Amino acid sequence: MFEPELLSALRSAQRVVVLTGAGISAESGVPTFRDALTGLWSNFKPEELATPGAFLRNPKMVWEWYALRRQLTAQVTPNPGHFALAEMERRVPHFALITQNVDGLHQRAGSRQVTELHGNIGRVKCFEENTCVSAWDETTVPPRCPHCGSWLRPDVVWFGELLPEEAREAASGASANAEVFLSIGTSALVYPAADLPLEALRHGAVLVEVNTEETPLTRRAKFSLRGPSGRVLPELVRAVWP
Repeated sequence: MFEPELLSALRSAQRVVVLTGAGISAESGVPTFRDALTGLWSNFKPEELATPGAFLRNPKMVWEWYALRRQLTAQVTPNPGHFALAEMERRVPHFALITQNVDGLHQRAGSRQVTELHGNIGRVKCFEENTCVSAWDETTVPPRCPHCGSWLRPDVVWFGELLPEEAREAASGASANAEVFLSIGTSALVYPAADLPLEALRHGAVLVEVNTEETPLTRRAKFSLRGPSGRVLPELVRAVWP
């Protein structure tokens, strides 16, 4: 199923970088942002629920929306694609996993070297101080920061916000040093994440795409593996490290 050149590249690589997008989480049943706009939320647009301005206008509504999404995310489990990447990490000397997803499923599957470009919906932080908070008074919605009294908000990147500098620099540095770069389940349309595989290409990496459909990255990839990551990745890991 897999070309020998691909298997050889992965088997011999010292530095492998993976970028994952919504596709891998969708296979676990995690609804995308827009898929979750159903029921009571069907009349809302993303910019009414996922911007700093929206939060300031109606903090209670935005908090409740993300509380629902946090609940939905907690009910799903990692799929074979997530577990295959955790196994790949154990096999590769220097491995970095960069994700656009906020569901934490990679960590739950056992991945350790995870850079979260867009944050994590399971974490909460202070709106003013930008520091994570682990406990708060749930009688107020949204709750207040126990340190400064500001509102608490989900630790995710909203529309109009910059990516966390530390995550952005870690992702860019890893991509520039990759020998093999895998782009998995991502549309390759959302920047700056979409530039990471191109950064790897500019530095000579072997680019591999795993996706159910073509993307703008497909023609640039040396190897294009068409299919769901939950099937392709376990097969790939078994083929490289039998």
